[in-house]
Amino acid sequence: MVEPREPAEKTLPPPWDRIFSLGTRLFVWGLLIAVLWILQPFLLLVFLTFVFAYVQAHGVDGLAHRIKNRPLRVTIVGLVFLGTLLATGFTLLPNVKEQADQFLENKDRYIADADRELNKFLKQYPTVYEALIKRSEALSEEDELATGGLPGAGHVPHASPPRTLTPPPPPTSPIHTPTEQAPATGADPTTPLQPNPLQPTPQSPTEGPPRIDEAVTPPQAPQKPAELHAIRDLVRKVTTSIADKPVEIGQSVLGYASSFLLSLLFSFLIVLDLPKISRGIGGLAHTRVGFIYDEVADNIAGFGRVLGRALEAQLFIAVCNTILTAIGIWAMGLPNLLVLSAIVFFCSFIPVAGTFISSTPICLLALQDGGVTYLLLAIGLICVIHAVETYVLNPQIYGHHMHMNPVLVLIVLTIGGKLFGVWGLVLGIPIVNYVFRHAIRRPEDRPVET
Repeated sequence: MVEPREPAEKTLPPPWDRIFSLGTRLFVWGLLIAVLWILQPFLLLVFLTFVFAYVQAHGVDGLAHRIKNRPLRVTIVGLVFLGTLLATGFTLLPNVKEQADQFLENKDRYIADADRELNKFLKQYPTVYEALIKRSEALSEEDELATGGLPGAGHVPHASPPRTLTPPPPPTSPIHTPTEQAPATGADPTTPLQPNPLQPTPQSPTEGPPRIDEAVTPPQAPQKPAELHAIRDLVRKVTTSIADKPVEIGQSVLGYASSFLLSLLFSFLIVLDLPKISRGIGGLAHTRVGFIYDEVADNIAGFGRVLGRALEAQLFIAVCNTILTAIGIWAMGLPNLLVLSAIVFFCSFIPVAGTFISSTPICLLALQDGGVTYLLLAIGLICVIHAVETYVLNPQIYGHHMHMNPVLVLIVLTIGGKLFGVWGLVLGIPIVNYVFRHAIRRPEDRPVET
């Protein structure tokens, strides 16, 4: 019996085979980029899910030689991971809330002290101080024009109310008619006469009663402010901007909270069913969309391994940053060293915003314990530590883990942050590393990421 032969694979003659292959690649990658663009609102959820799944997967693999049952290992690692997050949250939140309440109670005094110290420092440089005074005056005038609060601007005279008849004065006081009070010839008829305290001032039939603000508080020329109030104005603007957008801020907070909770759930489920998910995705190679799988599967897996190494590098950076900050806090004699160090460690994984979040409790404690001098010292300490992190730790540690030149790391962080903001800082180095070490190289020349 003759066995049926398998149909021969259809091939195109050159150069159409290369053109078809290039067109297929462009189509696949264009489709992938379009999907990522559509899923842009969910990038935070996807990224957090990857981070949490990566951490838990490493823990599960580490317990493989001790516990053979994989679901049990996943459950233990998931509970430990969740317990660590909850314990950290319940430990940090009460202390942060206490410090925030103390700051709000003494907010006005802190702001006044900060303005006074700032003016004292700036007055040592008269040229700079005068320039800032002029700038403050210009901003004040712009605000007054925008709000219509400029003295005398926008004033519309009110119509005179209907005149009522008044009884004649008593006989003991002389009756003066308007013609008797007219000014002498050649005098200015608009010049007001000095009122007689023993008789009421007559009114013209075409004029209304004198306004109280004109009689009591005559308009005065605006005077230059004696001092700057930069801190007070800054706090007022921030408070106003927050108060004007309560709905947007609430939606952002709810969005971040929901992304965090969903990523915890998704990461646990992914790690639990990871072998089945891997087999299911691998089965796509034998379907009609196998060309898509063949093109992107290895690339996505390789980029995931590169991103994992970037997270490991960020972990080392967070540890170094926490140690340096703890030493500075201990040297300043601030309380709650353990809590502040934990805040710095977890916020080190948040680009840009993490610096301000972790610095706020430190600055508040410094302001409460030592006044504005300690506050400025704390700000200087934070600036020095983050300068060391940015220009020393990031290039060296990233360069070691990602096998990149430290100068190139610094350039990528600078350009990525300027062009793409937070996502440029998070994904800039992994993407550049993957492009130069994997995407543009032949398969046999690509390094193996473990």
